[in-house]
Amino acid sequence: MYAPFARAADAGGRAHRATLAPVAGAQEVVTIDGGDLGCARLLLLLRDRVATLPGGAVVHLVTADPVAPIDLPVWCHMTGHAYLGVVEGADPATYVVGVAARPAPTDARNPWRAGPGATA
Repeated sequence: MYAPFARAADAGGRAHRATLAPVAGAQEVVTIDGGDLGCARLLLLLRDRVATLPGGAVVHLVTADPVAPIDLPVWCHMTGHAYLGVVEGADPATYVVGVAARPAPTDARNPWRAGPGATA
């Protein structure tokens, strides 16, 4: 489980899959508004912004992109960032990403492709 967030639990103690609740002492969340950008431009925006953040930072990515729930977990897995789920009830959809201290590089023009020096 990623440290700045804990899974919220119902009265029976069962964790809700995509419900994230801040943990006391967690750092502030950085919000990126992706608007209606499509996949490629959204990933460029996200990649460029997280490059300025320290490892362990938490990003809320707000987007209307219908493919984001598929693309973001894959991109996070490829780069080493942590895909933490969806902010429940957010409209438009808001996705949570934990920033890696040393993410794997992506191609400069195609952020969905591994870049030079990336390992498979």
